[in-house]
Amino acid sequence: MRYFPIFLDLNNKPVLVVGGGDVACRKIDMLLRAGAKVTVVSPKVHSHLQTLAQDEILLWIKSFYQSDMLTDYVQVWATTDNPELNHRVHDDAKQKNIMVNVVDDKPYCDFITPSMINRGRIQIAVSSGGASPVLIRYLREKLESILPQNLALLADFGASKRNSIKSELASVDERRKFWERFFSSSKITTIDDRSELEVLYQSILSNTEEVTGSQIWIEFGQDVEMLPIKSLRLMQESELVLYPASCPFEFVDLCRRDAEREQFQDTNHLASLIKQAQSDKQRVCIFIEKDSTSIELKLLMGNQLLIKIAE
Repeated sequence: MRYFPIFLDLNNKPVLVVGGGDVACRKIDMLLRAGAKVTVVSPKVHSHLQTLAQDEILLWIKSFYQSDMLTDYVQVWATTDNPELNHRVHDDAKQKNIMVNVVDDKPYCDFITPSMINRGRIQIAVSSGGASPVLIRYLREKLESILPQNLALLADFGASKRNSIKSELASVDERRKFWERFFSSSKITTIDDRSELEVLYQSILSNTEEVTGSQIWIEFGQDVEMLPIKSLRLMQESELVLYPASCPFEFVDLCRRDAEREQFQDTNHLASLIKQAQSDKQRVCIFIEKDSTSIELKLLMGNQLLIKIAE
């Protein structure tokens, strides 16, 4: 992983943009949406930026860049078409320990900006580390086509219930499983009104289910893309992931990120881990090698669901 993914809080924070052309427009629009206090330094700016300055949405310093302008900013963007000037801005920023991005010049960037999908509170960032912008654009288009348009509504509704749900369901585990049932409802993607969400919320809340454990056994091979779609959903619901040393990391990595993960040594070790998980009422995902024929393993598996990897 070349870059560490992070979302910065720029709300009401001072950001300097050197340059006022088309590139600056794109970056500034994004910065303003994040609530940044933007200052633009350039003798001339795009008409769009001129309008924003007239409306006092940003500050325009109608001048050439000077090193002494670089004060009290948390972030600096160099967007001009003059590499020498951009690099001077970079050097000045580095001397003052200010994060800097020289647009389309990776060696002079402390950070890069991903391709973004915005649905209100929901933000999805996709990046190739600058290696393949066209591929990232393709991925973004694919994601846009499958993501429901009511994500912003769902996020706002979930946020509004963060406190009240605690009085209804005491434990974190109960609340997590409630929200899983809520968001996995077949009705959820078609609702576009908060009152309908409230009806669904109360309906599921009144039919609370006892917190119980479960097991899902999944065969693995060498190609993670051969996993059935059903297994991916169940892997995301699991709270404990058990796997042998021979299981490729790509399979384990597709499981829920906050799930416990433990490597088992043999069938006896696996049996003890499963027994403990049953006692803790955990949902467990167990990876086993394709076409496992061990009698002990089959006895341990019993009538539990086994998902076979595609041929």
